Amino acid sequence: MLIFRPHRTSFKFLTRSVTSRCKLHEIIRVDHAGELGADVIYAGQMAVLGSTSKGPVIKHMWDQEKGHRAKFEELIKEHRVRPTVMTPIWNVAGFMLGAGTALLGDKAAMACTVAVETVIVEHYNDQLRTLMEDPEANKELMQTIKKFRDEEQEHHDCGIDHGAEQAPFYKALTEAIKLGCKGAIAISKVI
Repeated sequence: MLIFRPHRTSFKFLTRSVTSRCKLHEIIRVDHAGELGADVIYAGQMAVLGSTSKGPVIKHMWDQEKGHRAKFEELIKEHRVRPTVMTPIWNVAGFMLGAGTALLGDKAAMACTVAVETVIVEHYNDQLRTLMEDPEANKELMQTIKKFRDEEQEHHDCGIDHGAEQAPFYKALTEAIKLGCKGAIAISKVI
């Protein structure tokens, strides 16, 4: 008579392990896509406003986003995560969003920053809650996300300080951008 004893190779253990790995891949994939999007949004803003008085402010935020993107590209390779297939579309859409809002003026560009960073800060907080289910196993990723979340909050606050709320149609503009960001997040989690 065979007796089933729970063992590290039992189905239950493997299922939990696979589930955790899938969740980790989803987090890294979507965060990589988000940081790539932020990078190209700021590239679009710099293309239009780089030589204006807002250029150094945008450049500072862009440099931080480049660092975020580099870290998630490192994590993509380290954990062998498939990037989102939407990358080419997010590249074009992000640049157009950045350049388009910048063409509406520096306040609209800052409103774009506020909208994007609002969604990203909420998104990172949601991920941190998920990762807290196993804080020891997720310690390094949690530290990375906390650091990036805090920098994204600084970008949000910088946008407010530089007149985002004075942009024409601020509420409508930011709500539309937030909706687009939430859609991109939902899509990037899956494909």
